[in-house]
Amino acid sequence: MTTTAATDASGSGAHPLFVQALREAGLDDLVGQVRRFPEATRTAAEAAAALGCELSRICKSLIFAADGVPVLVLMDGASRVDVERVREELGARQVTRAGAEAVREATGYAIGGVPPFGHRTRTRVLADRSLLAHDVVWAAAGTPHTVFPMAPRDLVTHAGGTLVDVRERTS
Repeated sequence: MTTTAATDASGSGAHPLFVQALREAGLDDLVGQVRRFPEATRTAAEAAAALGCELSRICKSLIFAADGVPVLVLMDGASRVDVERVREELGARQVTRAGAEAVREATGYAIGGVPPFGHRTRTRVLADRSLLAHDVVWAAAGTPHTVFPMAPRDLVTHAGGTLVDVRERTS
């Protein structure tokens, strides 16, 4: 079950934990750029449809478990993560998709609303280079109904991410 957080004091609709993270990072101007939709934007396809943008302009924030340790992978919405490439990048024995409870425990957010930064705990972040193909990408703002825009390089920097190539290769 996914719950939507109450609207923060700014009225943006973003999750209060994420609004706090934006303010602590000196990104107060982004609070006013958060867009809230009546229908869920839980998936990249739903977010792209709501925004009227290309699927690749959506930044997915996906939590995996690398040898049991949470790791965040930032991926463009049109691509899939190659778990084997993530495993190789991390030097892990095993990488699996984290379950809903583990995602909420590590980030403080529900699946479908995980932002690229502003998490409850600090995790390692891998950002796929495919995000850099655009001048602006859209990412979740802490709820399944909210998104915000940001330049991909800034997003990776604020997330503390390492640029990597972990997309599934297309034949």
